[in-house]
Amino acid sequence: MVTISRDSPCLSITAVAKDRLPVFRTDLIKALFCRALHEARASAGFLILAYVVMPDHLHIITNGARKPSETLRFIKGISARRIIRHLKDGGFQGSLEKLRGAQKADRHQYSLWQRESNVVLLTVESTFMQRVHYIHQNPVRAGLVERAADYRWSSVRYWSRCMVEDEPLQVDYGKIVWRTPR
Repeated sequence: MVTISRDSPCLSITAVAKDRLPVFRTDLIKALFCRALHEARASAGFLILAYVVMPDHLHIITNGARKPSETLRFIKGISARRIIRHLKDGGFQGSLEKLRGAQKADRHQYSLWQRESNVVLLTVESTFMQRVHYIHQNPVRAGLVERAADYRWSSVRYWSRCMVEDEPLQVDYGKIVWRTPR
């Protein structure tokens, strides 16, 4: 359970694909990412309270169960391994070349993510809700859909209580303890 406050802030995370490449353009890659995010949540023990996967970036709101750097390490690390493995196994050499970076000391040839990510602490319920609405409207602002609820790769249906049977990622919306009535 999470109560949004100064003592237990939530994290609003924005992570961007390397060079803003539209890595998450296909439904298959978005589904791979959602499974990786679920795996990261299970491994690291954080909650996913809201999310949206856009073609070249993502937004996630999570509880502050871990330091932001640790949460990002789990999310970026697991998702990068799963997606790069998929690209290698599928022979997507052109995509891999775009992700190629200077080989690092740990011998990783490819980088899925930009190094920097934006993390904002959410300590007040009203600010938290503003951020939830902002991320859910991202696909509308980008012209991907006319209504936020029509975008499959988001938690908007959880928040509007209109889930479909095959939601790509379950969110922990029910674990929020609201101090003000909803």
